[in-house]
Amino acid sequence: MPVPSAISLNVSESQHDLIITRPTTGLSLRGRIRVPGDKSISHRALMLGALAEGETTIEGLLLGEDPRSTAKCFQAMGADISELNTTLVKVQGIGLGQLLEPLDVLDAGNSGTTLRLMLGILASHPGRFFTVTGDSSLRSRPMSRVVNPLRQMGAEIWGRKEASLAPLAVQGQSLRPIHYHSPIASAQVKSCLLLAGLMTEGQTTVTEPALSRDHSERMLKAFGADLTVDLETCSVTVTGPAKLKGQTVIVPGDISSAAFWLVAGAIVPGSDLTIENVGVNPTRTGVLEALEMMGADITQENYREAAGEPIVDLHVRYAGSTSQMPLKACRIAGDLVPRLIDEIPILAVAAAFAEGTTVIQDAAELRVKESDRIAVIANQLNRMGVRVTELSDGMEIIGGETLTGTEVDSHTDHRIAMSLAIAALNASGTTTIQRAEAAAISYPDFVTTLESLVVS
Repeated sequence: MPVPSAISLNVSESQHDLIITRPTTGLSLRGRIRVPGDKSISHRALMLGALAEGETTIEGLLLGEDPRSTAKCFQAMGADISELNTTLVKVQGIGLGQLLEPLDVLDAGNSGTTLRLMLGILASHPGRFFTVTGDSSLRSRPMSRVVNPLRQMGAEIWGRKEASLAPLAVQGQSLRPIHYHSPIASAQVKSCLLLAGLMTEGQTTVTEPALSRDHSERMLKAFGADLTVDLETCSVTVTGPAKLKGQTVIVPGDISSAAFWLVAGAIVPGSDLTIENVGVNPTRTGVLEALEMMGADITQENYREAAGEPIVDLHVRYAGSTSQMPLKACRIAGDLVPRLIDEIPILAVAAAFAEGTTVIQDAAELRVKESDRIAVIANQLNRMGVRVTELSDGMEIIGGETLTGTEVDSHTDHRIAMSLAIAALNASGTTTIQRAEAAAISYPDFVTTLESLVVS
């Protein structure tokens, strides 16, 4: 039966801590759940709906803080977006190029996706002036990766440290098309430039060193943009000026949110979980491949498609025994990394319960996320008894150590908060996760879902 007392959210005026006490008799996780809508798709549906002509209906929108930031920004520029109090949201677009100059600063909150993608849209709106900012975390994250190529297109952008940090001021211009060779595989860079290209006469092309997630390409095509993809060269081209038409967008469950339960099911003895309605876009399934390499017992069931996105139910079972570790170590590097970059913190937790040493490399991008995720997850897992060594672009994790509950800190990073909660399920005693409210950025119901799954 459920044991709500084993997991509690302690909220006071000064702190928001998640306290997990593992019963001495152990616990397991069992049940069927659905995870929130995909965050990447939710952002893009709101943005393209605002830029399109006519109405866009979004089913399954993530009701986290990040999409709310996107909605508020586009509402401030004239888009009519229904209240985000249900996962069914309607957007009355005002047409490409018709965004209004806002009366105040646009606040992207904690959302790098909102700010970086929005810059491509704002920069290509001639005659209008915009100022954009975010919270303290977002104001420390690098923006030159999108500002520099936008300037090559003729954008006028000013800000701190030569416009490498927000707040940023944007004077909309008539941009020129370019062929940009991105030094990193980044869906945010690619999407920003494709969105800028929607209002640019001619062909705007982005070539990446490896394939990044392709939600923008799929959705732009669905909304009517003239877009071509060359998988052999990892290049995408949009031809402008475009005309977008409102659509019905069905948002599948976020595989990044499902990853926490996949790892939990794989490492917590006796667990048997089914996560329904999960998007398995091939550019996002690196976490499934990594867990397969580690020997996790995961099966895909009930394949179907919605709005061009593949969807399955994922079934995970604990495959360990009393005499062996549930998983085995592996190496995560190369072209696999862009397809699981957001899942590396929870994969580090999986590695703590894998036999051998797991090596994660080519993931330097983690150092400029909501936190320095390499440093933070390494430090917090070390506090729990895991032997983790930082690398410049990743980490080495020695599996097999006994974890002990202690005080750890999310550093206000939603993925760190949830990863530490999963680690705490296999840690003896009590683990207190400070600033755990950060989970609401992408998974508002994480704690209540966890409570519903715990059995002893």
